[in-house]
Amino acid sequence: MTRTPLADVACSIARATDLFGDAWTALIMRDVLAGVTRFDELVHDLGISRKVLAAKLSRLIDEGVLVRESYRERPAREHYRATEKGRELYPVLLALMSWGDRWYAGEAGPPARIHHLDCAHDTTPVTACAHCGEALTADNTTQLPGPGGRVGPGTRVLGPLIASRAVQLPGARD
Repeated sequence: MTRTPLADVACSIARATDLFGDAWTALIMRDVLAGVTRFDELVHDLGISRKVLAAKLSRLIDEGVLVRESYRERPAREHYRATEKGRELYPVLLALMSWGDRWYAGEAGPPARIHHLDCAHDTTPVTACAHCGEALTADNTTQLPGPGGRVGPGTRVLGPLIASRAVQLPGARD
């Protein structure tokens, strides 16, 4: 089954999921960001075929999310490191983890904890307003048009809906 590319949709979620929207990519990034960085370790940890892993890693490198680095010359050995772009996926993974912990952890509880090294406490990720610090939810936020917004494939209904909100919320720029 051929997947429809989403890179040209005027939606940052569509563009991001075009790269990051499959389970293998999320799990590869989870592992690399947690310190599992060698090809054979990734194959073993994930139970993924070498061919699929090679293709996913190649795409992540092409997109500037990972880099391949040599860590030994004889015999030649390489590992993968997240770039700045790749490290910025960490909050996305934390949000998925938090949601999964709430809805799918089961009686045993979450499979991992997040420990904040700076304050030495276990924590839970929170998406908060950059201005007031209040938690952001679907009930206390709305989407307004951005400079790159347009109506087209993937936004034929959403684009006009978001545009109409600018009219309803005059001055809603800040």
